[in-house]
Amino acid sequence: MASNTPESKGKILLVDDDPGLLRLLSIRLRAEDYEVEAVESAHKALAVLHRFRPDLVITDLKMDKMDGIGLLKELQTKSPGLRVVIITAHGTIPDAVTATQSGAFGFLTKPIDKEELMETVERAMKVSGSTEVDDDWAMEIITRNQKLKEILAQAKMVAATDARVLVTGQSGTGKELLAQAIHRASPRTDKPFVAINCSAMAENLLESELFGHVKGAFTGATRNHEGLFQSAEGGTLLLDEIGDMPMRLQVKLLRVLQEHQVRPVGSTEALQTDVRVISATHRDLQEMMREGTFREDLYYRLNVVNIDLPGLDERREDIPLLVSHFLQQIAKEGDQERKVYAPEAVELLVTAEWPGNIRQLYNVVRQNVALSRSPVISGELVQSSLGEHAGKLMSFSDARDEFTRNYLSQILQITVGNVSQAARLAKRNRTDFYKLLARHDLNPDSFKTR
Repeated sequence: MASNTPESKGKILLVDDDPGLLRLLSIRLRAEDYEVEAVESAHKALAVLHRFRPDLVITDLKMDKMDGIGLLKELQTKSPGLRVVIITAHGTIPDAVTATQSGAFGFLTKPIDKEELMETVERAMKVSGSTEVDDDWAMEIITRNQKLKEILAQAKMVAATDARVLVTGQSGTGKELLAQAIHRASPRTDKPFVAINCSAMAENLLESELFGHVKGAFTGATRNHEGLFQSAEGGTLLLDEIGDMPMRLQVKLLRVLQEHQVRPVGSTEALQTDVRVISATHRDLQEMMREGTFREDLYYRLNVVNIDLPGLDERREDIPLLVSHFLQQIAKEGDQERKVYAPEAVELLVTAEWPGNIRQLYNVVRQNVALSRSPVISGELVQSSLGEHAGKLMSFSDARDEFTRNYLSQILQITVGNVSQAARLAKRNRTDFYKLLARHDLNPDSFKTR
């Protein structure tokens, strides 16, 4: 059994079905005082995991039976937090994006450069030894929703790296809160966190705010102005609503990300910058790329890791928790007695429609607290504040019936009203299928081509 000697810098598990590459990487890493275990398949890697207990796994992407991404996902379950570096023979953007979106620490391209290998390993080892953060890193994100918990686990892993993150989701889902949490869980936590809304100001003002300007750069520029890239030096810059950034500024931002230099408006001198960029949007950037309103090269620079936040309708079990938190927060701010909701009022909140998500819920709670003359907020008051959004959650029975009807309609469309063929696709006998159609008031003839 291998043991971690005092001289060892750490344990590395190599996984590749190419014996020659395994041997080469083993020699290079052992020469730098790393303890190495080399195996030829993902299954063998999982078999030695508990015996060897690596600090880092370096695995090929393309392997038989289980590939590198499959191994990565298994390792995330068996050894959460274990750093994984993916080797790819192609070096294409999609390979890199797939690896990092799946939670890889980084990737290396064949042929593997020795210096790049060592730099990547050293960064991974450094992070592996210093990523423990306080449990309150995400304390402002209140949830018991399993999907969101998994997202937070992914965010914590990504926070330990310098990978750029694109946070997507509907308006009001807490994208800025997540960006702040990633910053707190990162090695940059002691440096500034700076946020700017790219849709909140005119193009020229946004350019000046982001990149700065020098005295005399334009009318009214009476002094030098430090941009947000400089203000966030060493820390994190959140570009909120990045989808609303004008095309001319997209070009300038791309240059900054490529060169790690920022040039203030009116200046001939470029300044070095070390800033972790997180961007956020509620818009469909892929659709915008197809329309030519968002640059594809910038998209891939920003979207190294994509975290998509669920809407409030996908995490209704969190609504009572959020409401309780908001009530406590509002009472503390106003130095007043905390109010509570009547049970029927909470039920209305849980079953309501929330197109504005958490932001809308907070506004409704604040309004209810302000208007309630009693310590107990009534269902009538909630009903009034919700208006057309009240009680939109379907019952289980109604939701099942709607799904069934849509499913049957889709099959009839595919088969152009041929009931025998539709029944075969649905794996039901013809008699039962006719009964289903009758129950849901569907006429096969209306789907036939005339």
